[in-house]
Amino acid sequence: MDLWARVGMVGALSCYAHRKKNVLAQAAKSDGESGSGRPELKLVQVLFRHGARTPLRTIPGIEQVDWDPTLLEIPAQTKFPYIVTNLTGGPRPFSPYEENYKKTVLKGGVIAGQLTKVGMQQMFTLGERLRKRYIEESNFLSSSYKSSEVLVRSTNIDRNLESTRCLLAGLYREQKEGAVTIVTDKAESEILYPNPGNCQQLKLMHRDGWASLNLHQDLLEDLKNIKQKLGISNEQKVDFIVLLDNIFAEQAHDLPSYPVLKNSMQLIEQRAIDSFFYITKNNSREVLQMTVGPLLNVIEDNIMKAIEPPSSDIKTRKLILYAVHDVTLFPLLVAMGVFNSKWPPYAADVTLELYQHSKDWFIRLIYNGEELIPRGCKDGLCPLEDFLNALSVYSTEPQVYKMICSQTEETVLQHN
Repeated sequence: MDLWARVGMVGALSCYAHRKKNVLAQAAKSDGESGSGRPELKLVQVLFRHGARTPLRTIPGIEQVDWDPTLLEIPAQTKFPYIVTNLTGGPRPFSPYEENYKKTVLKGGVIAGQLTKVGMQQMFTLGERLRKRYIEESNFLSSSYKSSEVLVRSTNIDRNLESTRCLLAGLYREQKEGAVTIVTDKAESEILYPNPGNCQQLKLMHRDGWASLNLHQDLLEDLKNIKQKLGISNEQKVDFIVLLDNIFAEQAHDLPSYPVLKNSMQLIEQRAIDSFFYITKNNSREVLQMTVGPLLNVIEDNIMKAIEPPSSDIKTRKLILYAVHDVTLFPLLVAMGVFNSKWPPYAADVTLELYQHSKDWFIRLIYNGEELIPRGCKDGLCPLEDFLNALSVYSTEPQVYKMICSQTEETVLQHN
């Protein structure tokens, strides 16, 4: 069944085949403003990576840099009180990831994966950019936080929750009406990152993908050369993703990286990207359905509710924020056809704007402040039908996700 039949929206959107070119011309100049003859901004969805943090893992076999606890100090302007609940308003779920990070104490005394004051400032700056666009220039959002206007969702990981706080501080400048709530889900059912915890097929694929890296001789040769220059023995397990993670973290905080790592930065980033593609089988259709399919389905659902609210008594939100990770943005950009062969940096954001012009609907995609043309589209302001049809092959409803992820007991045993 095609996308429009599935969501029952055949009559909601008009045919785009005969749309006039001047609609796009006017829309391109509107820059989010609404007015006579111009497209009206209806919904903004922002998916962002957290700010700079401490490394997730150390590089084995070499001396660590010093991660001083003062790097975690909170800048005053980024303070913005919030509470965390589960998806239904109950208590915050337990976070196994945070418990795991505590097991890795870096030189200097801080633990792995923690948002730093550099990262906090990055997120505050992103919030200021959103404020300028959606409050100061377009008057789309209220100047103060309102829960009726904004939905905020994050993975249940401290650096993401704190990044969200800093973004909101930059967006609303301490102005809020009522409590600020960030909703999150338990780890086993989270959809804001590729989740092998609730997808057996994805777990097996990742396991096989890591094993397949040993078959790529060019990649292994490059890794061997870098390990030799660093003085790391062959017995020490290290990969390009770990190397890149440490370089990004050190450079973001002006900490001294090994000259070998600094001089090999471009190669390490490319090989980390190659490794990610190998592990995920080049982000095939099935892989994208398992990694970002459920998230794409939620994004589509948000759009449909903005077009046709489920109830006249319910005021749909104008802004939806999702605090995600680099491993979320990577396949998301691939699915949208705009991956630029660069690892998503700290505080990277993918923003989707939904516009209405008469009976027509459009999507604008912005990545790190730059307008891009997504898959299936010819212009920056893309007919919604074209956009959703292109993504429909990856968008995954819950029951479809469960089917794709399921494995027979015999298949699981074969991989164990």
